[in-house]
Amino acid sequence: MEVISLNTPVYDFLRSYASSGTLRCHMPGHKGRCSADIPENPYELDITEICGADSLFEADGIIAESERNMSGLYETAGTVYSAGGSTLCIQTMLALMKQENRRVYAVRNVHRAFLNSAALLDLEVEWIIPEYSGGILSCRIDYDEVEDAVSKCEKPFCIYVTSPDYTGKTADIKTLSAICKKYGARLLVDGAHGAHLAFFEQSCHPIALGADLCCDSAHKMLPALTGAATLHTSSAEYACRLKQTMTLFASTSPSYLIMASLDLCNKYIAEDIRRDIAENIGYISGFREKFSGRLIFAEGEPFHMTIRAAESGYSGIDLARELRLQGVECEYADSGLTVLLMSPMNRREDYQRLDTALDNALKNLIPHEPKCERIELPVPRKIMSIRNAVFAPSEEIPVERAEGRICASVKIPCPPAVPIAVSGELITEKHINIFKRYGILTVNVVK
Repeated sequence: MEVISLNTPVYDFLRSYASSGTLRCHMPGHKGRCSADIPENPYELDITEICGADSLFEADGIIAESERNMSGLYETAGTVYSAGGSTLCIQTMLALMKQENRRVYAVRNVHRAFLNSAALLDLEVEWIIPEYSGGILSCRIDYDEVEDAVSKCEKPFCIYVTSPDYTGKTADIKTLSAICKKYGARLLVDGAHGAHLAFFEQSCHPIALGADLCCDSAHKMLPALTGAATLHTSSAEYACRLKQTMTLFASTSPSYLIMASLDLCNKYIAEDIRRDIAENIGYISGFREKFSGRLIFAEGEPFHMTIRAAESGYSGIDLARELRLQGVECEYADSGLTVLLMSPMNRREDYQRLDTALDNALKNLIPHEPKCERIELPVPRKIMSIRNAVFAPSEEIPVERAEGRICASVKIPCPPAVPIAVSGELITEKHINIFKRYGILTVNVVK
C-alpha cells in the first residue's frame, strides 16, 4: 500500500508565527506567554474524565473546586467554566430566559452567536436600536428610550447588552440594572471582552454593577487558551441551574487543557493581575498621550486601543498593513478603525516596540482628509422569525442582487461578527451599501 505524505498547513503556520517574533496586539490575552510552568509536550496534560479528574457538567471534585476559586475571585453567586467559548455561555444565558418565557430586548450590535442561539431557541427578540459611531461595531445607547420601550412590555422580559463592545466601549450597566430591577426583569451581559474588569482598582465588571448573568471570554483578555470562558451569575436562583442548562449545547468532551488554563488563571488573578493591570494602564496612558496629536483614539476601557483611523486621516486597513510590515499584528482593521488589543500580560518592551512601529507606519502613510463616518442601519423590517429564516431553504447570492430578499443565516466574518441584516429581515439598498463597506460580497437569502 502506497504511503502518502501530507503537509500540515495549520500546524506549520502556527510554528512559523510563533517563531516570527511578531508583536501580538490581538487576542488571545496570553500573548504567547504562559503564566506558569507547563510541560514542553502539552499532549501529556490532555486527558478525559478518568478517575479523580472530575467531570465538567457533573463537577463535585477538582473542577468544582477550581470553579469555586474563580467565583470567589469575581465575587459571584456562582461561576462555571466553558471550554466552548462565550458562545456556549450565551446559549446558556438565553436558554435560561427561554425556560422563563421571557421576551428578549437586545441592543443591536450583538455577536452572531446571539443570533444563532435565537434561531436554535426560537426566541422572540425586540431590537434596541442604538446610535452607531465609527461603523457598526460600537454604539451609544439612549437609556431613556430603552426604559420607554421595555415599560410597555406585558410579559416577563430581559435586556441583553454587549459590554465592552469590540472597540472597548462599555455600557452603563448600573442604569440598565436599575431599569431591570424596576420591572422585575433580568440583565444579561455579553462581557466577552471584559474578563479583566473585575480587577481594576475599583471593579467595573458587570456582575459587580448589577448584572444577573454575564459571560467572559477568558482567552480574550487573560492568560487562557482559546475557547476558555466563564459564565457568572449574581443570583443563587441561577447558580444551581447553569450546569444543567449548559449541557443542552456543550460537547460531552470538554478540553482539559482549556480547563487547566482557566485554573491557572485563578492563580494569576490572585497573585499578579492587579499589579499587571496597573502597570499596563500606565504604559497605555503614556502611549496614547504620545500619539494624541496625530491619532484619535476611541473612548472605552483602556486595553482596547482603538484608533479612529478615518477620523485621523488614514485608512484603518492601510495602517494595519504598515504595522504588519513593522512586525505588529492588529486585532482588527477596516477602513475606519484599527484595533490594537492589549492585555495585562503585555510588558513595557511591547509598548516600546509598538511605539516605534506605529511611528514608522505613520511616516510611510500619506494622510488624507479626516472623515467622520456615521452609519445608519435601516429600521428593521421583519418578514419572518429568526428561526424560520435560518432553517428555511436558502441560497447564496451576490449582494448586488439581494435588494428585496429576506436574509437567511447571517454571513458575517468573525471578527467582528456583528450583524448588518438579521435573519428574517428584508434586505434594502442601505444594507447592501453597508455590506460592501465591510467587504461582504455575498449574502444568504431565503429561496
